[in-house]
Amino acid sequence: MILLKGRVFKLVLLVAIAATMPNVIRAQTMSEISLSGTSSGGAQMMSLEGATLDGDSGSLASASTAGPEAVTFDGTYVWVATQFNNSITRIRVSDGSIAGTYAVGNRPVALLYAAGSLWVANLLSNNVMVVTPSTGAIAKTIAVSDGPGGLAYDGTNIWVANRNSNTVTKLSAKGGVLGTYAVGKRPMGLAFAADSIWVANNFGNSVTRLSTSGAVLKTYEVGKGPFGVASDGTNIWVTNYFGKSVTKLQASDGANLGTFKVGDGAAGMAFDGKTLWVVNNGDSTVMRLSPSSGEVIATYDTGKGPFSIAFDGTRVWVPNFGSNSVSMTTAN
Repeated sequence: MILLKGRVFKLVLLVAIAATMPNVIRAQTMSEISLSGTSSGGAQMMSLEGATLDGDSGSLASASTAGPEAVTFDGTYVWVATQFNNSITRIRVSDGSIAGTYAVGNRPVALLYAAGSLWVANLLSNNVMVVTPSTGAIAKTIAVSDGPGGLAYDGTNIWVANRNSNTVTKLSAKGGVLGTYAVGKRPMGLAFAADSIWVANNFGNSVTRLSTSGAVLKTYEVGKGPFGVASDGTNIWVTNYFGKSVTKLQASDGANLGTFKVGDGAAGMAFDGKTLWVVNNGDSTVMRLSPSSGEVIATYDTGKGPFSIAFDGTRVWVPNFGSNSVSMTTAN
């Protein structure tokens, strides 16, 4: 009887310890903003009958969602691309109110605010649109290669990952095409760090490092299904969608500093100046990681099936692909 009580006490103690661990408990603190019913500029919901697959990831979409997938911040508004109604929606960060929805190309899946403009990659239109943030008007449409779906800014030029042609295209800030360069198989996420462009090759299980002139400097092996890329200022972090992990590369020389477990379907990633945020598409969560150790500090529930994340200087914003909503919480 005494032995049994001792075991029960130990079990209770272990449960109590686990309940206090930040990487076990899910903090229910994210607010959620619905995007339902937001449409303008002639954009309409695509009719989805049966099993229609998202062209980005193979995730099942339903007729009840517009497929909000990409997100960026322009200094005043958070912009969300809803790919199944071919539109972008802006949300005022000061109060979370929806401040307009605007038609763009076919299946917008990537957004970037850079050089004073909003850049929209339209996966099935094979183009990138330049949008004026104050009005939502399309200022320019630029033809690129097959399947544009990733965007990055190097401080001077815009880089586009073309998923179906296994290339990246370099654009000037005025929208001129400066070149297209071969990378790995199905390039997805892009990031600029250490005077280089880092490209996640989703079907190549690798990251290609390019010079800003487009030359391949080196290719590094990472986990299974690399998806997103982010920099913490010193290192490059890569999410491995099918590997349920993130890989840390030293930006100076690409040395592999370790692979760390996160959730299912690790996708988008952002750095808030102190910690890393990783979106887990399959788990419908966001995890906050320590850049020094890769340890999970906290886990947050989101809406269904998120892919991307943006940081506005105070909060993180996560579009929920399967919920037609955006989740938000304070970063630190």
